[in-house]
Amino acid sequence: MKAIAVFPLFLLLSATALAAGKNPSYWSPTAKNALTVAFVISDDAQVIDIAGPWEVFQDVVVNKELGYRMYTVAESRTPVRLSGGLMAIPDYTFDDAPTPDLVVVGKQGGEGAAPQPMQEWVKKMNAAKHVVMSVCTGVFVLADAGLLDGKSVTTHHGAYKGLAKAYPKLKVEEGKRWVQSDPLIFTSGGSTSGIDLALHMVELHYGATVANETAVYLEHQRRDGKP
Repeated sequence: MKAIAVFPLFLLLSATALAAGKNPSYWSPTAKNALTVAFVISDDAQVIDIAGPWEVFQDVVVNKELGYRMYTVAESRTPVRLSGGLMAIPDYTFDDAPTPDLVVVGKQGGEGAAPQPMQEWVKKMNAAKHVVMSVCTGVFVLADAGLLDGKSVTTHHGAYKGLAKAYPKLKVEEGKRWVQSDPLIFTSGGSTSGIDLALHMVELHYGATVANETAVYLEHQRRDGKP
C-alpha cells in the first residue's frame, strides 16, 4: 500500500487536553489511531479549499502522535492541475483509496454536474457512515450526489443564488462560515471558511483545547459559524 504523506510535527498537545475533549459517539479517536482524511481533487480544484483544511489537520498532534493522516483521491492517478496552475499527483483513485474517516470536498473544476465516479464515491463514503465536509462550491458535488435534499447548507457567498436555483430542496443559509447539515455532513462557506470548519472537526474529535491551540499555532482567529 502506498504510504500516506505526512508533514513535520509542530504542535505538541497534552494528554490532559485530549482527555478534556468531548468526542461524538461515532468517532472516538486516540493519538495511536490517527483519523484518516481524504481530499477529493480534480482539474482546476481550488487550492485553498485543500490547503486550508490540510494545514489544520497536519498540525494536530496529541501525545506526540499525529491526530490525522491525509491523502488525496481522484478518478485516476493522472496529475491534475489545480487552480492557479499548481500541479498535484493524486495519492489514490476512487477504486483503491483507503477507507477514510473524513472526506473533504472543495470546489472542483469544470461546469455541470460532478463526474459520476466522484459522486458515487462520495455517496459510498456517506452511506458507510463516514463524515463528509464540503468547502466553498464543493457543496454542489454533495448536492449532485443527492445527499442534501431538505437539509441546511452554505457555500461561497457568490454561489448562494445559483445553489438555491439549481437545488430548490436545499435550505441555503447565507452569511455562515459553516453549517452542520446532518450528523455526518457539514458544509462551509468559501475559501478560508474551510479552515474554520476543519478546526470544528478537530474540536469534535479532540476537544476545544486542541482545536484552539491549533488555531493559535496557525495564527488564525476562529469564527465558527459566524459570518
